[in-house]
Amino acid sequence: MSGNTDDLVLRMKKVSIVTVNFNQPKVTEDLLKSLAEVNTYPDLEIVVVDNGSKANPVPEWQERYPGILFVRSDLNTGFAGGNNIGLAHATGDYLFLINNDTEVTADLIGKLVDTMEANPKIGMISPKIHYFDQPGMLQYTGYTPMNYYTCRNACIGQFEQDRGQYDFLSGPTGYAHGAAMMISREAWQKVGGMAENYFLYYEELDWCERIKRSGYEVHVNLDALIYHKESVSVGKRTALKEFFMNRNRILFIRKNAPGFRFFVFCWYFMLAVVPRNIIQYTKNKEYSFIPVFWRAITWHFKNDPDSKNLGFPLTR
Repeated sequence: MSGNTDDLVLRMKKVSIVTVNFNQPKVTEDLLKSLAEVNTYPDLEIVVVDNGSKANPVPEWQERYPGILFVRSDLNTGFAGGNNIGLAHATGDYLFLINNDTEVTADLIGKLVDTMEANPKIGMISPKIHYFDQPGMLQYTGYTPMNYYTCRNACIGQFEQDRGQYDFLSGPTGYAHGAAMMISREAWQKVGGMAENYFLYYEELDWCERIKRSGYEVHVNLDALIYHKESVSVGKRTALKEFFMNRNRILFIRKNAPGFRFFVFCWYFMLAVVPRNIIQYTKNKEYSFIPVFWRAITWHFKNDPDSKNLGFPLTR
């Protein structure tokens, strides 16, 4: 009887789901349906942030989903900003940030909570991720550590069929995955939210670095599963993506590997990355990306690592 009581107490920690919508109301509604019909975790709070969508869906959602908290931001504050808005409204013991283009499995949340409750050293944890459109294909089973001299690491298992070949890796991992990451309230209060000046890309990696520097561990639980609707194929490259991918790669190293490692990275970037990118842009006749690429580099000559100047014009 005592064991069953302990299990009940373990499962009754309140979990806040935080998700961000940007011009994808139908996708977000599919997630809400998944949480309502598939999830079995009992003590759940759902916070949905509309991040400056062209058409404001919040009034209609408030009528259709009375048990869910909807928050509207008039501006697109990026991945980090949108999630930080949601975190500020969340009241759970554990805060589970999931992309709006995900769908949950029944015992996903319970398994993550159990793991974190059993090990107070864990500040953040992610589940195994499968591609939604190709069930059984892995997207994430953990990350390798970062090479700070090149700012390169690998997503373990991506694009492989899941045969359980990586399940032994449950435990500490290099980084959580931004599509699904649960953080304890204690760790969030100590570390704070994601750095909003990344806007897109690398912000969750930077967050994990800060969590680890604060004395917590980042884990993956490969017994827990979520489905992600991100396409297996590489998405179309845009000027916005090229700018933030390159600017933020440098920014991540400036913030997390200063000194000699940053010096080596700068030489690597200028001697290897710059020529490679210029050749690629020219070969693909993407000439408009060349000034965008240089803007991403020169941003760092004009701004400190915590600057709120994004350096790129944003539109809805």
